Amino acid sequence: MAGRSSTDRPPPRANGHQANLGRIPVAEVVLGAVAPVSAEQPRQERADAARNRARVLEAAEKLFADGNAKDVTMEDIARAAGVGRATLYRRYPDPTSIAQALLDEHERELQERILTGVPPLGPGATPPERLAAFYRAMIELLERHLHLALGAETGRARFRTGVYGFWRTHIRVLLDAAGVPGTAPLLDMLLAPLAPELYEFQRHNQGMSVEEIAEGLSWLAFRTLGWTTPDYPPDNLAPPDPRAGT
Repeated sequence: MAGRSSTDRPPPRANGHQANLGRIPVAEVVLGAVAPVSAEQPRQERADAARNRARVLEAAEKLFADGNAKDVTMEDIARAAGVGRATLYRRYPDPTSIAQALLDEHERELQERILTGVPPLGPGATPPERLAAFYRAMIELLERHLHLALGAETGRARFRTGVYGFWRTHIRVLLDAAGVPGTAPLLDMLLAPLAPELYEFQRHNQGMSVEEIAEGLSWLAFRTLGWTTPDYPPDNLAPPDPRAGT
């Protein structure tokens, strides 16, 4: 029996932290063949297991919101949820995985909007418009759920999440569509401003507003991918006229 050609193979399945969307062909992402990734896969649950999971997530979210998310331990969460440590560890290996489960729902909604939503975040806008809209949507997500992001996506843990691979692929699609050469090093550079620690520093140490950060990232998007809209950039950010001084 003849083997299937590479074009007959289905796209790789994303699976939480093991997802590697950086290898998925651009066309599959553009066509929406890649489903949003999730830290938790659907599963059948007993009623008592579902109740315990809900108690764990509720207790963990309060702990992450009330203090330094990086200092929350599994013992803290088990005690606050009123469950045994064995019960907690059966589902979650560490606090990071719990924070990721809480953040997952919000990130999945954003992924859906990127794949099938209205422009400029969804398909139909120019690459710089889409990148600027992605930056603004991510800033809004960080503003609402920074305590979860600090618990789930800091340091090396950020690069191991399946959703980071999704964001990376989205950036690659936009860079390729804009004809930007040598995109590989730019993928992580363009995602670096969205690190939760950096956002926390800019908002709470430097006193920057959400709008200031979003505007700065919009400038970065249009500067990197090109000025392609009549309304952006503002006059004071316009590229220099090459005829000036001649």
